[in-house]
Amino acid sequence: MSSNTSVGQKCPSPMKATSNGFFQGDNPLDYALPLAILQICLVVVLTRGLAVLLRPIRQPRVVAEIIGGILLGPSVLGRSKSYLEAIFPPKSLTVLDTLANLGLIFFLFLAGLEIDPKALRQTGKTALAIALAGIGLPFALGIGSSFLLRSTISKGVNASAFLIFMGVALSITAFPVLARILAELKLLTTDVGRMAMSAAAVNDVAAWILLALAVALSGSNTSPVVSLWVFLSGCVFVICLALVVPPIFKWMARRCHEGEPVEEIYICATLAVVLAAGFVTDAIGIHAMFGAFVVGVLFPKEGPFAHALVEKVEDLVSGLFLPLYFVSSGLKTNIATIQGLQSWGLLALVIFTACFGKIIGTVVVSLCCKVPLHGALALGFLMNTKGLVELIVLNIGKDRKVLNDQTFAIMVLMALFTTFITTPVVMAVYKPARRKMDYKYRTIERKNSDAQLRILACFHSARNIPSMINLFEASRGVAKREGLSVYALHLMELSERSSAILMVHKARKNGLPFWSKGWRSDSDHVVVAFEAFQQLSQVTVRSMTSISSMADMHEDICSTAESKRAAIIILPFHKHQRVDGSFETTRTDFRWVNRRVLEHAPCSVGILVDRGLGGTTHVSASNVSYLITVLFFGGPDDCEALAYGARMAEHPGIRLNIIRFVVEPETIGEISTINMQENAGIETKSSAEEFLSRFRNLQKDDSVRYEEKAVRNVTEIIAAIRGAERSNLFLVGRMPEGELALALRRRSECPELGAVGSLLIAPDFSVTASVLVIQQYNGYTCPNLDPYMKEESPDKDSESS
Repeated sequence: MSSNTSVGQKCPSPMKATSNGFFQGDNPLDYALPLAILQICLVVVLTRGLAVLLRPIRQPRVVAEIIGGILLGPSVLGRSKSYLEAIFPPKSLTVLDTLANLGLIFFLFLAGLEIDPKALRQTGKTALAIALAGIGLPFALGIGSSFLLRSTISKGVNASAFLIFMGVALSITAFPVLARILAELKLLTTDVGRMAMSAAAVNDVAAWILLALAVALSGSNTSPVVSLWVFLSGCVFVICLALVVPPIFKWMARRCHEGEPVEEIYICATLAVVLAAGFVTDAIGIHAMFGAFVVGVLFPKEGPFAHALVEKVEDLVSGLFLPLYFVSSGLKTNIATIQGLQSWGLLALVIFTACFGKIIGTVVVSLCCKVPLHGALALGFLMNTKGLVELIVLNIGKDRKVLNDQTFAIMVLMALFTTFITTPVVMAVYKPARRKMDYKYRTIERKNSDAQLRILACFHSARNIPSMINLFEASRGVAKREGLSVYALHLMELSERSSAILMVHKARKNGLPFWSKGWRSDSDHVVVAFEAFQQLSQVTVRSMTSISSMADMHEDICSTAESKRAAIIILPFHKHQRVDGSFETTRTDFRWVNRRVLEHAPCSVGILVDRGLGGTTHVSASNVSYLITVLFFGGPDDCEALAYGARMAEHPGIRLNIIRFVVEPETIGEISTINMQENAGIETKSSAEEFLSRFRNLQKDDSVRYEEKAVRNVTEIIAAIRGAERSNLFLVGRMPEGELALALRRRSECPELGAVGSLLIAPDFSVTASVLVIQQYNGYTCPNLDPYMKEESPDKDSESS
C-alpha cells in the first residue's frame, strides 16, 4: 500500500544542469541550464515587446511585465498542455523560482536605495496626512472585503493572516512605479508630485512593516507565540542592521573618490551583505527580500559609491532576472478560475474597494489640507498605483496558502487594472499650467548689441564638450558688454533603470526634471570642465541635466530656454565624426529631438556639426586663432548667422570672413523659377543691403573681411565655398532665401541643416570645418520642416546614415 501511495505522489526527478547536445541524442529542454536560458529569452522578448506596444499610451514597464506573465501562464498560452510541459515543466519551476527570487532580492535592494530616510523624517504634515489616509481607509476596507471573500471563495484559510494580507494588498502604493509615472508625466517636481512621492515613501515603509507582520502570522505553525517571536526577531534584526551596517558602508563610501573607479572588493562586499541579510530574514521566517530592502534603505545615498553600485547591478537584475518573477507570478495566475457571476462580481467589488479606499481617502484629506480639487484627484489616482510590490504581497500569500487560485487571480487583475488607469486618468484630470514667459531678446540679432547674450547649449555626452567650450570662448564678445551667460544642459533619457530615478530625485524644485548643483556622479568631469572654463574666461556657465523620454525631450529643452530667457539654443548634430572624417549616427532619436526643437523653440536655434572646433581640448583666450566664415544668401536665418558672426569677430583671436552670394545680372531668372506668391517672405535686396552696409565699412579692420561673389549656377557656388575651406567654422542660415538658395535647396538631404548645411557635410565635399546652422526665431512654427518629416522615417534615416 505504501508503494502505491509513493507511485501516486511521485515527484519529478531533478534535472541535470547541462546536456550533451542534439548530436548525442539529448533534448536540451530536458536540462536545467538550456531550459532556463530559453525561458529567460522568451520572457525578455515578450515583455520588452509589450512595453514597446504600450509606450504610446505611457504605461510603465511593470504593466507590460504583468501582462507578459499572465500570457505565458495557464490563462492564455498555458491552456496548451504541450506548451507548459515543454517550456515550463513542473521540474523546472524550482530553478525558475530561485532565479526569480534572487533577482527580486537585488531589485528590492535597489528599491531601498530609492528611499531616503532623511527625507522621510522631513515629511510635511500634508504628505503625512495623505499617507495615513491612503493606508488607513483602504486597509479597513480590505479587512471588510476579506470577510465576504472568506465566506464565498476563500473558505478555510488562516483568518488573521488573510485579513492582514487583504488589508496590505489594498493599501499598498508602489513607490518605484509611482516615481517612474511622475517622471514620465513631468510631475515629479510639481507640488502634486512632491506630495505624492513623500506620501508614497511613508506608505511604502508602513506597507513593508505590515507585510512583515502578515508573513509572521502566516507561518505553518498556528501558535501565536511563534508568530510573535518571528515578528520580534525581525524587529531586532532591523535594529542591529541600523546600528552596524551604515558605519561600514560610510567607511567604504569615504574611500571611493570622485572620478575614480570604485574598487571591486567594495562592490562584492556590499552584494554579499545584501545576500547575508536575505539569508537571516529567511531563517527568521520572513521572506529574504526584507533583509535586502532594509540594507538598501540604510545604504548611504551620496557619493559615487551608491551610483557605481546601482549601475553595475541594475541592468542584469532588471533586464534578465526580475522579469522571471512576473512569469513565476503569471504561472500561478489562472484567470479561468474566475467563473460565474459571483466570481466576476467579487472581482468588480475588489477593484471598486481598492480604488474607492485609496482615491476617496486621499482626495478628502487633500481637500482638507487645501489642495485644489484637480490636484487632489490626481493625488488620489497616483496613490492608487500598484505594481511589483503588490505582486510580492500576493505571491507570498499564495505560497503560504493564504490566497487560493481564484482569490490570487482576482487580486492580480485588480493590481493590473489600478496601475493601468493611473497614467491616462492623471493626464486627464491634472495639467499643471506653465506660465508663458515674456522676454525681449529671443534672437542674437538685436538693436541693443550690448545686451547680455544668453545661450542654452545642449550636449549628449562628454564628446560634445571641447567644441562647445571653444564655441563659448568665441562667443564672449567684448568686455564692455553685459557679457555672456551660458546654460549647459546635459540631455539624458529617462528609463526604467533605478539610476535614472535616483537622478530624477535630485531635481531642482522648479517644475523641470533637472538639477545644477549638489549632484556628483561619473559625469562630474563635465561639470569640472565648465567650472574651469568659467574661472578662466569669466563667462557665467551653469551646468544642468535634463532627464526625460525621447518623445518629450524637446519640451524640456524649450521650457528651459524660455525659463532662462535664452536668445539661442545650440544643439549637437545627431551624427559624430569618425577618425576617417566620415559621419556616423550617434542615435537616430536625437535627430527627431532636434527637429521638434526647431518647430517649437521660443528663440533662435543652432545645430552644431562638430568636426573638432579648436581640437579636443579647451583653447585658452590668448591662443584662440580661428577663421570663421559666414555664407550669406539672404533671409532672416542668414541675418541671424551674420549677427552671431559679428559678435564672434570682436574676439581678438578671431577673423570673420563674410561671403555674400549674388546672381550675375545676365543670369537672373535662369538659375531657377520662383513663384513670388508662394515665396512672399523672400527678403528684398534693399533690406539685405541695409543689414550688410555696416560690414562693408568694417573692412578696414583686419578682423572682418567682406566680399561678394557673383555666380551663375550651383557649380560656381560650390566652387566659391571650396575656396573658403581653410575656415575653422562656417556660420550658415538653415533656410536662406533668394534665387540662389532655391537652386541649392534641391540638393538638401538633411532638412534640419538646410541646403547649405547639408552641402557642407556632404561626403564628396572637401571642407573639414565645423558648421553651425542657425534658424532665427520669428514667433511662428518652423517652416519647411513638416513635409520632410512626413516623407522620411527614422528607419530610413538609420539606413541612409
